[in-house]
Amino acid sequence: VAASRDCCAAGAHLGWTRGRAIHTREIQVPLQIKRSVKQMFEEAMSQVETLDIEQARALHGQPGVTFVDLRDPREIWREGGIPGARTVTRGMLEFWIDPESPYHKDFFASGNRFVFFCAGGWRSALAAKTAQDMGLTPVCHIRGGFGAWAKAGAPTEKVEPKPAS
Repeated sequence: VAASRDCCAAGAHLGWTRGRAIHTREIQVPLQIKRSVKQMFEEAMSQVETLDIEQARALHGQPGVTFVDLRDPREIWREGGIPGARTVTRGMLEFWIDPESPYHKDFFASGNRFVFFCAGGWRSALAAKTAQDMGLTPVCHIRGGFGAWAKAGAPTEKVEPKPAS
């Protein structure tokens, strides 16, 4: 009984009594993060190779180079893609790179140079750093991503959703 009274007292302190909210005030705790995404991006940019559009265009279609599109499939269907690029959703990247993962994709063990890109260059910078930290080399990313690539008139293609099986 004493424990139950203590629990009710603690609940009342937090604005709850016997399962019902007391609507007198709301307690909000601000989110405290250790590193912002901007800090992570700046760190990645200082540690991974970043290609401008002309450098990326020179590599496109070359033997031993794999372009990796990290955008969500809906972005690719809406905006188009870079011809020949492999689609790797950002959420699966680490699993597809790791040869011990049940999700590993053989093309990551090819020894190719990997050119990552996303819509604007932020996700690809973070992904390239992660891949590099995992030991995948050589890996780089495109400054400005697909948006800059398309704006520069580099080759693009329409990508249709795959029919459901």
